[in-house]
Amino acid sequence: MHLVQILLPLADNKGRRLDGAVYARVRKELSERFGGITSFTRAPAEGVWKEGGHTSHDDIVVFEVMARELDHAWWERYRADLERRFEQETIVMRAIRVEML
Repeated sequence: MHLVQILLPLADNKGRRLDGAVYARVRKELSERFGGITSFTRAPAEGVWKEGGHTSHDDIVVFEVMARELDHAWWERYRADLERRFEQETIVMRAIRVEML
């Protein structure tokens, strides 16, 4: 089993807050494909990173789904689609192998 996490920004690159409909669409797509989703949206997390001597930050929400198998090609296409929708150079997606207890 794998836990897939998607880190989505709350604002576009110009600092404008994104419409809630974009997140609702992601929730619907993932819950239909994987049978459920957990979204951490109430208290945004803050991402901080250094790039070329400049420190950047984003307020983010995290979406998680559980998947028995990882279809890497599907996830790569989905990430590219999200990057277009959210107007981001990169959206972080990560998969963690988990053991159900």
